[in-house]
Amino acid sequence: MKLIVIAGTVAGLLAVASPASAAPVTVDLRIEGATRTLFEGPVTTDTAPFVASDGPHECGTTPTRGAVISSAAQSGAFAMQASWNAQYLSPSFETIAGESVGYDLATGRYLIEYKNGVGANVGSCGDPVVNGDQVLFAYASDRDAVLELSGPMTAKPGATVTLKVTTGGSAVPGATVGGRQTGPDGTVTMSWPDKGDHDVKATKDGAIRSNRVRVCITDGADGACGTREPAPIGAPAPAAAPDRAAPVARLLGFSDKQVFRTGPRELKGSFADTSGIKTVKLRLAKRAGGRCWYFSGTMEKFRRTGCGTEKYFAIGDRADWSYLLPQRLGKGRYVLDAVAIDGAGNRTPLARGTTRVVFTVR
Repeated sequence: MKLIVIAGTVAGLLAVASPASAAPVTVDLRIEGATRTLFEGPVTTDTAPFVASDGPHECGTTPTRGAVISSAAQSGAFAMQASWNAQYLSPSFETIAGESVGYDLATGRYLIEYKNGVGANVGSCGDPVVNGDQVLFAYASDRDAVLELSGPMTAKPGATVTLKVTTGGSAVPGATVGGRQTGPDGTVTMSWPDKGDHDVKATKDGAIRSNRVRVCITDGADGACGTREPAPIGAPAPAAAPDRAAPVARLLGFSDKQVFRTGPRELKGSFADTSGIKTVKLRLAKRAGGRCWYFSGTMEKFRRTGCGTEKYFAIGDRADWSYLLPQRLGKGRYVLDAVAIDGAGNRTPLARGTTRVVFTVR
């Protein structure tokens, strides 16, 4: 019996019979319908079967894209109807979340499948996935481009925020983000006066809706984005022991000594601390042939440096953090360090497997 867990947007737990045993993986699943996003969030699964209209079918001997979407549906994240194609040992999708995703002869649209931004050339049950993969099912035509949206995680109330829309690494002008259109360089500026989370996506005719970017607006001490509000004037300070505990860390989508066939692009994880998170810092180093590089958060590219002198860069103060690299990591050996400083000044120590992972892209 295998456990399938939908984390983040939808919480669920389901036990189903599985044909083989494999370590569970966590991937980002996104399903774009004709007019709206039908699901977007992390999904953890192993070798789960694909449950079609006629019952469960084996869906690979390792975690696959088919196992991911079926596990999410079976947990209650969304309703799904699909038939099983015995010839190709893969499903054909009919409806998801109440919307038709079957082939439309008039428009040529159907549920196109992608992994890490590349169109799939095999069925969903024949395409294995690993930690950190980005899985997209989009109701579109073969001509439609896939939009990608990037931007900061936090900003101050009223501050200007720059977001960028790309496809395949190229800027996309004329895309709509929050009611505004991107310029020739694919960027658009926005601002929000009210505090808290603000979700935005990019759209454009003839293109597939982008991923979600969530920008949290906070002044740093208002209770938003994991911050703490100051005590009211005159209120007695609660008697409490000084906080000397460092933030507890967890990296998502990475495990120590992991080997990626496709270089990851998104770095993400979480910190937990009773004093709140003041700063999250990352250090991404690449080593090859006795030479070393580090990723500069200011320049958004790797720079040569002496081994052992790689630098950190700050990415904000959100406890649940993520950072989108300009492009996927190329072949090489990498070391990712993620540390946080809490409101009491405690700093997370480096520890293999939790705040430091060494991984390889082949």
